Amino acid sequence: MNLLTTYLKSFLTRSGSYVFMATVFARIISFLASILVLQFISNKELGVVLYAYNFILFIIPICGFGLHQSLIRYGALLKTSEEKNSLFIYVLKKGILASFILIFLIIVASFFFSFEFKNTQTYLIILSFILLPSFIFEIVRAQFRLNHDNKSYAYTELIHSLLLLISICLFSFFFKEIGYTLALLLTPLITSIIFFKKLDINFKVNIKLNITDFTFWKYGFFASLSNVLTQLLFVIDILLIGYLLKNSELITDYRYVSIIPFSLLFLPRVFINTDFVSFTEKIYDSVYIKNYIKSYMLLFLLISSLLILTSWLFSNEILSIIDSNFDKYSDTFLILIFGISGIFIFRGLFGNLLSSIGKAHVNYYIATIGLIINVISNYYLIPEYGIKGAAITSAILMWFTGILSCILFIILYKKDFSNK
Repeated sequence: MNLLTTYLKSFLTRSGSYVFMATVFARIISFLASILVLQFISNKELGVVLYAYNFILFIIPICGFGLHQSLIRYGALLKTSEEKNSLFIYVLKKGILASFILIFLIIVASFFFSFEFKNTQTYLIILSFILLPSFIFEIVRAQFRLNHDNKSYAYTELIHSLLLLISICLFSFFFKEIGYTLALLLTPLITSIIFFKKLDINFKVNIKLNITDFTFWKYGFFASLSNVLTQLLFVIDILLIGYLLKNSELITDYRYVSIIPFSLLFLPRVFINTDFVSFTEKIYDSVYIKNYIKSYMLLFLLISSLLILTSWLFSNEILSIIDSNFDKYSDTFLILIFGISGIFIFRGLFGNLLSSIGKAHVNYYIATIGLIINVISNYYLIPEYGIKGAAITSAILMWFTGILSCILFIILYKKDFSNK
Protein backbone atom coordinates (compact mmCIF):
# COMPACT_ATOMS: atom_id res chain seq x y z
CA MET A 1 0.00 0.00 0.00
CA ASN A 2 2.93 2.34 0.72
CA LEU A 3 4.20 1.65 -2.79
CA LEU A 4 0.84 2.66 -4.28
CA THR A 5 0.56 5.77 -2.09
CA THR A 6 4.04 6.89 -3.09
CA TYR A 7 3.23 6.32 -6.76
CA LEU A 8 0.05 8.40 -6.64
CA LYS A 9 1.78 11.21 -4.74
CA SER A 10 4.54 11.24 -7.36
CA PHE A 11 1.91 11.33 -10.12
CA LEU A 12 0.20 14.32 -8.49
CA THR A 13 3.55 16.05 -7.94
CA ARG A 14 4.13 15.89 -11.70
CA SER A 15 0.80 17.70 -12.25
CA GLY A 16 -0.92 14.44 -13.14
CA SER A 17 -4.23 15.76 -11.84
CA TYR A 18 -4.09 18.55 -14.44
CA VAL A 19 -3.45 16.03 -17.22
CA PHE A 20 -6.30 13.85 -15.98
CA MET A 21 -8.83 16.68 -15.75
CA ALA A 22 -7.80 18.17 -19.09
CA THR A 23 -8.15 14.77 -20.79
CA VAL A 24 -11.61 14.17 -19.33
CA PHE A 25 -12.68 17.70 -20.24
CA ALA A 26 -11.36 17.28 -23.80
CA ARG A 27 -13.39 14.11 -24.27
CA ILE A 28 -16.55 15.79 -23.04
CA ILE A 29 -15.97 18.78 -25.31
CA SER A 30 -15.23 16.53 -28.29
CA PHE A 31 -18.50 14.67 -27.73
CA LEU A 32 -20.38 17.96 -27.39
CA ALA A 33 -18.81 19.30 -30.59
CA SER A 34 -19.83 16.17 -32.51
CA ILE A 35 -23.43 16.67 -31.33
CA LEU A 36 -23.56 20.40 -32.12
CA VAL A 37 -22.12 20.10 -35.62
CA LEU A 38 -25.17 18.03 -36.59
CA GLN A 39 -27.28 21.11 -35.94
CA PHE A 40 -25.50 23.08 -38.67
CA ILE A 41 -24.63 20.52 -41.35
CA SER A 42 -26.84 17.87 -42.92
CA ASN A 43 -25.98 14.25 -42.20
CA LYS A 44 -25.31 13.61 -45.87
CA GLU A 45 -22.75 16.39 -46.33
CA LEU A 46 -21.14 15.85 -42.93
CA GLY A 47 -20.78 12.17 -43.76
CA VAL A 48 -18.70 13.01 -46.83
CA VAL A 49 -16.38 15.26 -44.78
CA LEU A 50 -15.99 12.61 -42.08
CA TYR A 51 -15.36 9.97 -44.73
CA ALA A 52 -12.45 12.02 -46.08
CA TYR A 53 -11.27 12.90 -42.57
CA ASN A 54 -11.00 9.21 -41.63
CA PHE A 55 -8.27 8.81 -44.26
CA ILE A 56 -6.34 11.68 -42.68
CA LEU A 57 -6.83 10.36 -39.13
CA PHE A 58 -4.82 7.27 -40.05
CA ILE A 59 -1.99 9.39 -41.44
CA ILE A 60 -1.83 12.01 -38.65
CA PRO A 61 0.23 9.73 -36.35
CA ILE A 62 3.03 9.71 -38.96
CA CYS A 63 2.94 13.47 -39.59
CA GLY A 64 6.51 14.73 -39.74
CA PHE A 65 7.52 11.09 -40.32
CA GLY A 66 6.97 10.56 -36.59
CA LEU A 67 9.75 12.90 -35.47
CA HIS A 68 7.60 14.12 -32.56
CA GLN A 69 7.92 10.59 -31.17
CA SER A 70 11.70 10.75 -31.49
CA LEU A 71 11.76 14.15 -29.80
CA ILE A 72 10.06 12.95 -26.62
CA ARG A 73 12.18 9.80 -26.25
CA TYR A 74 15.62 11.07 -27.23
CA GLY A 75 15.03 14.48 -25.68
CA ALA A 76 14.42 12.81 -22.31
CA LEU A 77 17.93 11.31 -22.49
CA LEU A 78 19.65 14.65 -23.11
CA LYS A 79 21.17 16.38 -20.08
CA THR A 80 21.18 20.10 -20.83
CA SER A 81 18.48 22.57 -21.84
CA GLU A 82 20.71 23.73 -24.74
CA GLU A 83 20.74 20.19 -26.16
CA LYS A 84 16.97 19.84 -25.80
CA ASN A 85 16.57 23.27 -27.40
CA SER A 86 18.72 22.21 -30.36
CA LEU A 87 16.87 18.92 -30.77
CA PHE A 88 13.54 20.79 -30.89
CA ILE A 89 14.86 23.10 -33.63
CA TYR A 90 16.11 20.10 -35.64
CA VAL A 91 12.80 18.25 -35.31
CA LEU A 92 10.79 21.37 -36.14
CA LYS A 93 12.69 22.07 -39.37
CA LYS A 94 12.89 18.47 -40.60
CA GLY A 95 9.36 17.64 -39.49
CA ILE A 96 7.82 20.58 -41.37
CA LEU A 97 9.60 19.44 -44.53
CA ALA A 98 8.47 15.84 -43.98
CA SER A 99 4.87 16.99 -43.40
CA PHE A 100 4.85 18.90 -46.68
CA ILE A 101 6.12 15.77 -48.45
CA LEU A 102 3.24 13.73 -46.98
CA ILE A 103 0.72 16.43 -47.95
CA PHE A 104 2.07 16.42 -51.50
CA LEU A 105 1.83 12.61 -51.69
CA ILE A 106 -1.78 12.66 -50.44
CA ILE A 107 -2.80 15.30 -52.97
CA VAL A 108 -1.15 13.42 -55.83
CA ALA A 109 -2.64 10.09 -54.72
CA SER A 110 -6.14 11.63 -54.54
CA PHE A 111 -6.14 12.03 -58.33
CA PHE A 112 -5.66 8.28 -58.83
CA PHE A 113 -8.68 7.15 -56.82
CA SER A 114 -12.31 7.14 -57.77
CA PHE A 115 -14.17 8.16 -54.63
CA GLU A 116 -17.69 6.96 -53.95
CA PHE A 117 -18.98 10.33 -52.75
CA LYS A 118 -18.94 13.67 -54.52
CA ASN A 119 -16.47 16.29 -53.19
CA THR A 120 -14.47 13.68 -51.24
CA GLN A 121 -11.29 14.60 -53.11
CA THR A 122 -11.79 18.31 -52.36
CA TYR A 123 -12.21 17.67 -48.64
CA LEU A 124 -9.30 15.22 -48.64
CA ILE A 125 -6.98 17.81 -50.18
CA ILE A 126 -8.05 20.52 -47.72
CA LEU A 127 -7.83 18.19 -44.73
CA SER A 128 -4.39 16.90 -45.77
CA PHE A 129 -2.96 20.25 -44.64
CA ILE A 130 -3.92 19.31 -41.07
CA LEU A 131 -0.73 17.25 -41.00
CA LEU A 132 1.42 20.37 -40.67
CA PRO A 133 -0.29 22.12 -37.71
CA SER A 134 -0.87 18.73 -36.08
CA PHE A 135 2.85 18.03 -36.17
CA ILE A 136 3.73 21.45 -34.73
CA PHE A 137 1.08 20.99 -32.04
CA GLU A 138 2.55 17.61 -31.07
CA ILE A 139 6.16 18.82 -30.77
CA VAL A 140 5.04 21.83 -28.70
CA ARG A 141 3.29 19.42 -26.34
CA ALA A 142 6.30 17.10 -26.33
CA GLN A 143 8.63 19.97 -25.40
CA PHE A 144 6.46 20.88 -22.42
CA ARG A 145 6.72 17.29 -21.22
CA LEU A 146 10.49 17.34 -21.70
CA ASN A 147 10.64 20.46 -19.55
CA HIS A 148 8.58 18.66 -16.88
CA ASP A 149 5.85 21.23 -17.40
CA ASN A 150 2.88 18.86 -17.41
CA LYS A 151 0.60 21.67 -16.32
CA SER A 152 1.21 23.56 -19.58
CA TYR A 153 0.91 20.26 -21.45
CA ALA A 154 -2.53 19.82 -19.88
CA TYR A 155 -3.50 23.38 -20.80
CA THR A 156 -2.69 22.68 -24.47
CA GLU A 157 -5.29 19.90 -24.37
CA LEU A 158 -7.79 22.16 -22.66
CA ILE A 159 -7.36 25.17 -24.96
CA HIS A 160 -7.32 22.98 -28.06
CA SER A 161 -10.66 21.43 -27.05
CA LEU A 162 -12.29 24.76 -26.34
CA LEU A 163 -11.03 26.31 -29.57
CA LEU A 164 -12.24 23.27 -31.50
CA LEU A 165 -15.73 23.58 -30.03
CA ILE A 166 -15.94 27.33 -30.70
CA SER A 167 -14.47 27.18 -34.21
CA ILE A 168 -16.62 24.21 -35.26
CA CYS A 169 -19.78 25.99 -34.12
CA LEU A 170 -18.90 29.32 -35.72
CA PHE A 171 -17.42 28.06 -38.99
CA SER A 172 -20.04 25.34 -39.44
CA PHE A 173 -22.84 27.84 -38.86
CA PHE A 174 -21.55 30.33 -41.45
CA PHE A 175 -19.73 28.10 -43.97
CA LYS A 176 -21.29 24.64 -43.42
CA GLU A 177 -19.10 21.67 -44.35
CA ILE A 178 -16.21 23.81 -45.68
CA GLY A 179 -16.30 25.69 -42.38
CA TYR A 180 -16.08 22.41 -40.50
CA THR A 181 -12.96 21.38 -42.41
CA LEU A 182 -11.40 24.81 -41.77
CA ALA A 183 -12.14 24.47 -38.05
CA LEU A 184 -10.33 21.12 -37.97
CA LEU A 185 -7.40 22.69 -39.80
CA LEU A 186 -7.07 25.95 -37.87
CA THR A 187 -7.57 24.71 -34.31
CA PRO A 188 -4.19 22.94 -33.85
CA LEU A 189 -2.47 25.83 -35.64
CA ILE A 190 -3.94 28.53 -33.39
CA THR A 191 -3.27 26.44 -30.26
CA SER A 192 0.35 25.97 -31.30
CA ILE A 193 0.81 29.70 -31.86
CA ILE A 194 -0.66 30.47 -28.44
CA PHE A 195 1.74 28.17 -26.60
CA PHE A 196 4.86 28.38 -28.80
CA LYS A 197 6.25 31.50 -27.11
CA LYS A 198 5.98 29.86 -23.70
CA LEU A 199 8.53 27.26 -24.80
CA ASP A 200 11.15 30.03 -24.92
CA ILE A 201 13.11 28.36 -27.73
CA ASN A 202 16.35 30.17 -28.55
CA PHE A 203 16.86 29.71 -32.29
CA LYS A 204 20.32 31.32 -32.05
CA VAL A 205 21.63 28.45 -29.91
CA ASN A 206 21.75 25.40 -32.13
CA ILE A 207 24.14 22.62 -31.15
CA LYS A 208 24.82 19.83 -33.62
CA LEU A 209 23.73 16.56 -32.01
CA ASN A 210 25.12 13.14 -32.90
CA ILE A 211 21.85 11.39 -31.96
CA THR A 212 19.97 12.68 -35.04
CA ASP A 213 21.03 9.76 -37.19
CA PHE A 214 19.15 7.02 -39.03
CA THR A 215 18.23 5.33 -35.72
CA PHE A 216 16.58 8.57 -34.56
CA TRP A 217 14.39 8.73 -37.69
CA LYS A 218 13.70 4.99 -37.60
CA TYR A 219 12.49 5.16 -34.02
CA GLY A 220 9.96 7.92 -34.73
CA PHE A 221 8.68 6.30 -37.90
CA PHE A 222 8.09 2.89 -36.32
CA ALA A 223 6.60 4.43 -33.15
CA SER A 224 4.09 6.25 -35.34
CA LEU A 225 3.37 3.20 -37.50
CA SER A 226 2.63 1.14 -34.39
CA ASN A 227 0.07 3.81 -33.38
CA VAL A 228 -1.55 3.56 -36.81
CA LEU A 229 -1.79 -0.23 -36.55
CA THR A 230 -3.14 0.01 -33.01
CA GLN A 231 -5.92 2.32 -34.26
CA LEU A 232 -6.61 -0.13 -37.07
CA LEU A 233 -7.00 -2.95 -34.54
CA PHE A 234 -10.02 -1.13 -33.11
CA VAL A 235 -11.45 -0.25 -36.52
CA ILE A 236 -11.03 -3.65 -38.17
CA ASP A 237 -13.75 -5.22 -36.00
CA ILE A 238 -16.38 -2.82 -37.34
CA LEU A 239 -15.17 -3.25 -40.92
CA LEU A 240 -15.33 -7.05 -40.67
CA ILE A 241 -18.74 -7.02 -38.97
CA GLY A 242 -20.06 -5.06 -41.93
CA TYR A 243 -18.30 -7.25 -44.48
CA LEU A 244 -19.15 -10.65 -42.95
CA LEU A 245 -22.62 -10.04 -41.51
CA LYS A 246 -23.93 -7.57 -44.12
CA ASN A 247 -25.96 -5.82 -41.42
CA SER A 248 -25.47 -2.11 -40.80
CA GLU A 249 -27.55 -2.26 -37.59
CA LEU A 250 -25.05 -4.66 -36.03
CA ILE A 251 -22.24 -2.23 -36.92
CA THR A 252 -24.07 0.50 -35.03
CA ASP A 253 -24.81 -1.84 -32.10
CA TYR A 254 -21.16 -2.86 -31.74
CA ARG A 255 -19.98 0.73 -32.10
CA TYR A 256 -22.18 1.93 -29.26
CA VAL A 257 -21.70 -1.11 -26.99
CA SER A 258 -17.93 -0.59 -27.26
CA ILE A 259 -18.06 3.19 -26.62
CA ILE A 260 -17.69 2.95 -22.84
CA PRO A 261 -14.95 0.26 -22.75
CA PHE A 262 -12.84 1.95 -25.43
CA SER A 263 -13.39 5.41 -23.91
CA LEU A 264 -11.85 4.17 -20.65
CA LEU A 265 -8.52 3.59 -22.41
CA PHE A 266 -7.64 7.21 -21.67
CA LEU A 267 -6.87 6.23 -18.05
CA PRO A 268 -3.50 4.46 -18.59
CA ARG A 269 -2.66 7.06 -21.25
CA VAL A 270 -2.98 9.86 -18.66
CA PHE A 271 -0.47 8.20 -16.34
CA ILE A 272 1.95 7.29 -19.12
CA ASN A 273 1.84 10.76 -20.71
CA THR A 274 2.56 12.27 -17.30
CA ASP A 275 5.38 9.86 -16.42
CA PHE A 276 7.01 8.94 -19.74
CA VAL A 277 9.78 11.54 -19.59
CA SER A 278 10.51 10.78 -15.94
CA PHE A 279 10.95 7.04 -16.34
CA THR A 280 12.83 7.47 -19.61
CA GLU A 281 15.31 9.76 -17.85
CA LYS A 282 15.84 6.99 -15.26
CA ILE A 283 15.64 4.05 -17.64
CA TYR A 284 19.16 2.89 -16.66
CA ASP A 285 18.13 2.72 -12.99
CA SER A 286 16.74 -0.82 -12.82
CA VAL A 287 15.59 -0.43 -9.19
CA TYR A 288 13.51 2.64 -10.08
CA ILE A 289 12.03 0.94 -13.17
CA LYS A 290 11.09 -2.20 -11.20
CA ASN A 291 9.38 -0.11 -8.51
CA TYR A 292 7.56 1.91 -11.15
CA ILE A 293 6.31 -1.28 -12.82
CA LYS A 294 5.12 -2.72 -9.49
CA SER A 295 3.33 0.52 -8.54
CA TYR A 296 1.65 0.96 -11.92
CA MET A 297 0.51 -2.67 -12.17
CA LEU A 298 -0.84 -2.65 -8.61
CA LEU A 299 -2.87 0.51 -9.30
CA PHE A 300 -4.37 -0.77 -12.54
CA LEU A 301 -4.96 -4.25 -11.15
CA LEU A 302 -7.16 -2.61 -8.50
CA ILE A 303 -8.87 -0.36 -11.08
CA SER A 304 -9.47 -3.32 -13.42
CA SER A 305 -10.89 -5.49 -10.63
CA LEU A 306 -13.28 -2.74 -9.55
CA LEU A 307 -14.27 -2.08 -13.17
CA ILE A 308 -14.96 -5.75 -13.94
CA LEU A 309 -16.96 -6.20 -10.72
CA THR A 310 -19.04 -3.07 -11.36
CA SER A 311 -19.69 -4.06 -14.98
CA TRP A 312 -20.65 -7.60 -13.96
CA LEU A 313 -23.17 -6.31 -11.42
CA PHE A 314 -24.61 -3.42 -13.43
CA SER A 315 -23.93 -4.15 -17.13
CA ASN A 316 -27.61 -3.97 -18.07
CA GLU A 317 -28.09 -0.66 -16.28
CA ILE A 318 -24.94 0.80 -17.84
CA LEU A 319 -25.96 -0.21 -21.36
CA SER A 320 -29.49 1.07 -20.87
CA ILE A 321 -28.03 4.57 -20.43
CA ILE A 322 -27.04 4.39 -24.11
CA ASP A 323 -30.13 2.55 -25.31
CA SER A 324 -32.63 0.33 -23.50
CA ASN A 325 -32.36 -2.22 -26.33
CA PHE A 326 -28.65 -2.79 -25.72
CA ASP A 327 -29.08 -4.86 -22.54
CA LYS A 328 -29.11 -7.97 -24.72
CA TYR A 329 -25.43 -7.27 -25.42
CA SER A 330 -24.35 -7.42 -21.76
CA ASP A 331 -22.07 -10.41 -22.48
CA THR A 332 -20.35 -8.51 -25.29
CA PHE A 333 -19.92 -5.49 -23.00
CA LEU A 334 -18.38 -7.61 -20.21
CA ILE A 335 -15.99 -9.30 -22.63
CA LEU A 336 -14.75 -5.90 -23.83
CA ILE A 337 -14.38 -4.64 -20.25
CA PHE A 338 -12.30 -7.71 -19.44
CA GLY A 339 -10.27 -7.08 -22.59
CA ILE A 340 -9.35 -3.49 -21.81
CA SER A 341 -8.07 -4.67 -18.42
CA GLY A 342 -5.28 -6.33 -20.39
CA ILE A 343 -4.35 -2.93 -21.79
CA PHE A 344 -4.69 -1.32 -18.36
CA ILE A 345 -2.35 -3.78 -16.66
CA PHE A 346 0.10 -4.75 -19.42
CA ARG A 347 -0.06 -3.13 -22.83
CA GLY A 348 -0.29 0.52 -21.76
CA LEU A 349 2.76 0.16 -19.53
CA PHE A 350 5.08 -2.22 -21.35
CA GLY A 351 4.34 -0.84 -24.81
CA ASN A 352 5.62 2.53 -23.61
CA LEU A 353 8.54 1.00 -21.73
CA LEU A 354 9.59 -0.65 -24.99
CA SER A 355 9.48 2.78 -26.62
CA SER A 356 11.43 4.19 -23.67
CA ILE A 357 14.34 1.80 -24.32
CA GLY A 358 14.30 2.64 -28.02
CA LYS A 359 12.46 -0.48 -29.22
CA ALA A 360 9.52 1.21 -30.94
CA HIS A 361 9.91 -1.20 -33.86
CA VAL A 362 9.05 -4.07 -31.48
CA ASN A 363 5.70 -2.40 -30.77
CA TYR A 364 5.16 -2.23 -34.53
CA TYR A 365 5.83 -5.96 -34.89
CA ILE A 366 3.49 -6.76 -31.98
CA ALA A 367 0.73 -4.63 -33.52
CA THR A 368 1.27 -6.31 -36.91
CA ILE A 369 0.97 -9.78 -35.38
CA GLY A 370 -2.14 -8.65 -33.52
CA LEU A 371 -3.69 -7.31 -36.72
CA ILE A 372 -3.10 -10.56 -38.60
CA ILE A 373 -4.57 -12.65 -35.76
CA ASN A 374 -7.50 -10.23 -35.55
CA VAL A 375 -8.48 -10.71 -39.18
CA ILE A 376 -8.05 -14.50 -39.14
CA SER A 377 -9.90 -14.96 -35.83
CA ASN A 378 -12.77 -12.66 -36.77
CA TYR A 379 -13.34 -14.57 -40.00
CA TYR A 380 -14.24 -17.58 -37.84
CA LEU A 381 -15.80 -15.99 -34.76
CA ILE A 382 -17.98 -13.23 -36.25
CA PRO A 383 -20.06 -15.54 -38.50
CA GLU A 384 -20.42 -17.96 -35.54
CA TYR A 385 -21.11 -15.56 -32.66
CA GLY A 386 -21.97 -12.22 -34.30
CA ILE A 387 -20.66 -9.09 -32.59
CA LYS A 388 -19.80 -11.18 -29.50
CA GLY A 389 -17.25 -12.92 -31.71
CA ALA A 390 -15.62 -9.58 -32.51
CA ALA A 391 -15.52 -8.75 -28.79
CA ILE A 392 -13.91 -12.11 -27.97
CA THR A 393 -11.21 -11.51 -30.58
CA SER A 394 -10.53 -8.00 -29.31
CA ALA A 395 -10.35 -9.12 -25.67
CA ILE A 396 -7.97 -11.97 -26.43
CA LEU A 397 -5.71 -9.68 -28.47
CA MET A 398 -5.65 -6.98 -25.78
CA TRP A 399 -4.31 -9.51 -23.29
CA PHE A 400 -2.08 -11.31 -25.79
CA THR A 401 -0.34 -8.18 -27.10
CA GLY A 402 -0.03 -6.84 -23.55
CA ILE A 403 1.57 -9.98 -22.15
CA LEU A 404 3.80 -10.31 -25.23
CA SER A 405 5.03 -6.71 -24.82
CA CYS A 406 5.74 -7.47 -21.15
CA ILE A 407 7.79 -10.57 -21.98
CA LEU A 408 9.74 -8.83 -24.74
CA PHE A 409 10.47 -5.80 -22.55
CA ILE A 410 11.86 -7.98 -19.76
CA ILE A 411 14.07 -9.87 -22.22
CA LEU A 412 15.33 -6.75 -24.02
CA TYR A 413 15.79 -4.73 -20.83
CA LYS A 414 17.90 -7.44 -19.22
CA LYS A 415 19.93 -7.82 -22.40
CA ASP A 416 20.61 -4.15 -23.14
CA PHE A 417 20.19 -2.21 -19.90
CA SER A 418 20.69 -4.31 -16.79
CA ASN A 419 24.48 -4.00 -16.90
CA LYS A 420 24.56 -0.25 -17.61
